[in-house]
Amino acid sequence: MKSDNPTRSDEVIVKRHDRNLLVEMFRRMALIRNFDSRLPVLTTQSLIRGSSHPCIGQEAVAVGACLALQGSDYVTSTHRGHGHTIAKGGNVCFMMAELLGRANGCCRGKGGSMHIADFSIGMLGANGIVGGGIGIAAGAALSSSIRKSKQVALCFFGDGAVNQGVLLECGNMAALWKLPLILVCENNQFAMSTRPNEVTGNLDLPGRMAGLGIPGSTVDGMDVLAVFDMVAAAVERARNGEGPYFVEARCYRYEGHFFGDGLKYRTKDELAIWRDKDPIPAWRDRLVKAGVMTQEEADKIAQEAEEAVNQAVEFAKNSPFPEPSTVWDDVYA
Repeated sequence: MKSDNPTRSDEVIVKRHDRNLLVEMFRRMALIRNFDSRLPVLTTQSLIRGSSHPCIGQEAVAVGACLALQGSDYVTSTHRGHGHTIAKGGNVCFMMAELLGRANGCCRGKGGSMHIADFSIGMLGANGIVGGGIGIAAGAALSSSIRKSKQVALCFFGDGAVNQGVLLECGNMAALWKLPLILVCENNQFAMSTRPNEVTGNLDLPGRMAGLGIPGSTVDGMDVLAVFDMVAAAVERARNGEGPYFVEARCYRYEGHFFGDGLKYRTKDELAIWRDKDPIPAWRDRLVKAGVMTQEEADKIAQEAEEAVNQAVEFAKNSPFPEPSTVWDDVYA
């Protein structure tokens, strides 16, 4: 039955969850937005070398999904991995040092933006290969299954990866062996500059996965609570031995594919429509209306996020570069 008071109904939905969790969702999204918004300036100053890929607009997917996990669970990411790392609990000082190629970085300055990782929080790495994290996550899920550790592996990938063979192979394996694998497709409407309908014959992505024996659903990727609830349910069934689950989170990338992208493949009107759905102010307003926090508290959290990134930049700038003698350290073969 439809509520006569949709605002009141939303307040009830929000308040079913722990207040600290709801506020933490806002804090982490604000931190991700501030972190990625700083990268163009650092690139212009030649402090960041090479490509970096912001996830501005997609924060709700990263935060909603990662907060549905436990600290010991695993995550694999894409080339757009800063948000996933922060959402999993990454330290922004060590992350910023990594982007600046410093020895204090979480990968000792050797991974950079596209290969950022932090095994201490279960973040198994961003990946410059489209769909490259799928096989790694499947391996982590298999390890968990063999060890009976009850850990879950969650893999983020974009709509551009749904046609990669690794998804078919690993998805089939995960379904057959009932691996605790959560596949989260961030459908941000673009594979670089290509729209999904130009390269994907069947846009019913959960339906495609059903053909492998993997159940799935589509969720509003601009709604952090909706993402959290769906992924939390998927994680619970995976932990109970019921196998993998597929989540298509429909969201939108506000910025270009990379710094310097001319964005000639979309219109300002299209961007304006999605800007009205910005997940961060939308979530702030919902929490304020529901009485979970005040506007003053929200402003303070946003200010703290900005200050945290300022401190991270200074930490990174003052960190040393790796010694040339360490070039072969951490090489497995």
